[in-house]
Amino acid sequence: MPTTKTKTRARPRKPKSPKPEIYKLRLYVAGQTPKSIRAFANVKMLCEEHLKGRYRIEVIDLMENPKLARGDQIVAIPTLVRKLPEPVRKIIGDLSNSERALVGLDLRKID
Repeated sequence: MPTTKTKTRARPRKPKSPKPEIYKLRLYVAGQTPKSIRAFANVKMLCEEHLKGRYRIEVIDLMENPKLARGDQIVAIPTLVRKLPEPVRKIIGDLSNSERALVGLDLRKID
């Protein structure tokens, strides 16, 4: 006797909540200058306010390892590089202009 296949209904899947985007940031500085310290404080404040729990900051001191500047083509310091999410974006300066920094990080649209 031939077997017949019976169709079974698939259970509807729960929609997966989208994974929050992780922002990978690199801050290039030259030593512990006031401008470098201010840049780190500003990027940390912006990230805590707008990316709470969704960011990683890597600080690269070019006084200790200047060869690392070549990889991201750093020409001025301090420079913040957004590695992820793509596309890569760069912001030069101490990030004291928070509106400009948010637009540069693509967290706020230009009005």
